[in-house]
Amino acid sequence: MAEINTQSAKPFLEYKGRPLVRCGKTLYYGNLYDDYVVMMQVVDTVPFKDQNFAGKIIIQLLNTDPNAAPTELVIKKTDTRGLYNAIDIASVWLDTALDQN
Repeated sequence: MAEINTQSAKPFLEYKGRPLVRCGKTLYYGNLYDDYVVMMQVVDTVPFKDQNFAGKIIIQLLNTDPNAAPTELVIKKTDTRGLYNAIDIASVWLDTALDQN
């Protein structure tokens, strides 16, 4: 059996003790082994000087149960402007959803 070298593995960026992972224009907040995770998709960007910043972001609270029906995967959905607002909403939704279980 092959051993995993944990020293070379880079830890995930964390926000309030939960992983925050980016893949392209999509961010995932929370541990995938928990019952829920939040997905944030950057819809558009806003240019400022020589940088682009996140504009509109769609936020979804997702059920991670592999046996859940496709209609039960998205628990909550909204959109907001700016990454700070999106992560703030995601943190509150995730705290509330995980506390209920």
